[in-house]
Amino acid sequence: MKEEKNQFNSDRRNLLKTLGLASAAGMAGTFGNVSDLSASTRPASQPDYAKAVAPVRIRSVKAIATAPSGPNLIVVKIETTEPGLYGLGCATFTQRAAAVVTAINGYLNDFCVGKDVDNIEDMWQSFYVSSYWRNGPVLNNALSGMDQALWDIKGKRANMPVYQLLGGKARFSIPCYVHADAKTAEGVADNVQRLMSEGYKHIRIQQGLYGATQLAQQPDFKDAKYGAANDGFMDQQSYIDSVPKLFDFVRKKCGDDVELCHDIHERLEPMDAINMIKKLEDYRPLFLEDPFSPENMGWFKQLRQTTTVPIAMGELFNNINEFREPMVKKWFDYIRCHISQIGGITQAMKIARLGEWFNVRTIWHGPSDTSPVGHAANCHVDLAIWNFGLQEVGGGNFTDKLKEVFPGCPSIGKGYVNINDQPGLGVDINEKEAAKYPIKSGRGGWIVRKRDGTVIRP
Repeated sequence: MKEEKNQFNSDRRNLLKTLGLASAAGMAGTFGNVSDLSASTRPASQPDYAKAVAPVRIRSVKAIATAPSGPNLIVVKIETTEPGLYGLGCATFTQRAAAVVTAINGYLNDFCVGKDVDNIEDMWQSFYVSSYWRNGPVLNNALSGMDQALWDIKGKRANMPVYQLLGGKARFSIPCYVHADAKTAEGVADNVQRLMSEGYKHIRIQQGLYGATQLAQQPDFKDAKYGAANDGFMDQQSYIDSVPKLFDFVRKKCGDDVELCHDIHERLEPMDAINMIKKLEDYRPLFLEDPFSPENMGWFKQLRQTTTVPIAMGELFNNINEFREPMVKKWFDYIRCHISQIGGITQAMKIARLGEWFNVRTIWHGPSDTSPVGHAANCHVDLAIWNFGLQEVGGGNFTDKLKEVFPGCPSIGKGYVNINDQPGLGVDINEKEAAKYPIKSGRGGWIVRKRDGTVIRP
């Protein structure tokens, strides 16, 4: 009985083996070689774009302070655990540069080390509240420098310029405006004509910079030896009288083909600013900037009811919440904030998106005391957003010294500012060259007084 059972099992194994060979032969006839079938059903190798990148963490953060063209410039450098990978961000608060350096080296480094470089939003939010009290310009600049440096790293890891990560180009290049300054209306008009011949279509006109201070005589507070020796003086009424005359002269000499704008710089009493702006309507200014100080925002309602001149505002704002009500109420036409003042690229995109809903366009603050890294950050946002208006480029160009310290500077020509298409923000820093130009200490030069010595708020 046992022998019969063993024989049965042996016969069954032979039968199954025979059937298996036959099945394989049939499949070979139908599909080709069985080994080929195995290869055809094997999963394809994963394409490069689908492969996860290994996490990268922050190794160190430091401030680089330099002043190659005069103004103090501060750059945040974030180094990572990936050899050779680092990011740069602008943290320039030129009037309080040393305080920002302390915030970066003393607080930001400890906060960042060990964190994942990809989690920009989380790092922004957590650093913003880590001091409990909401940030002012010093901590906001440190935060903005961190934010821009992280976007620079993200672009380098993706092998793309940052604007691609923000949605790609919404325009081929970035129209900009530059400054035409002189002590007389004739000199301003001459500078406007020169800039027009170079291709600029948008020009800010200022007679004697802010407030036409050259029109003022020796003030009484100087005779009384009140205040500091280098405090400025502004005769507000002389300034009010000069601005309509300046616009009239420049329009007559330069024509209507150029867009003109002007910066009041918050140096008038609100009602005086309103009355002066009304007188400029016939000269069709592109915009009047900063008519009121942040303490006088409530006057915007009356300004809007009084004049149709477009208004730009926000250079002194620190927080996105300061924009919300004015945008909803359509108090101004252009957002004029400083990207390193309000939190970097992350916050600039949020402010721009908010403005899109209310037809408020951007003109990011871009003076000469913005580093080339900061100018590049402005431009990457400019390229990506729909409600772009214009870009300020203070000074009108980048000096040779700036180009030596900051390889990859944006370029300006024919009324446009352009950035390169290198991964990240596209601007690097030569630390050896930067060290040749140490920053200057001392108080900022923004003290301007009335005749009796009262400080005028910028």
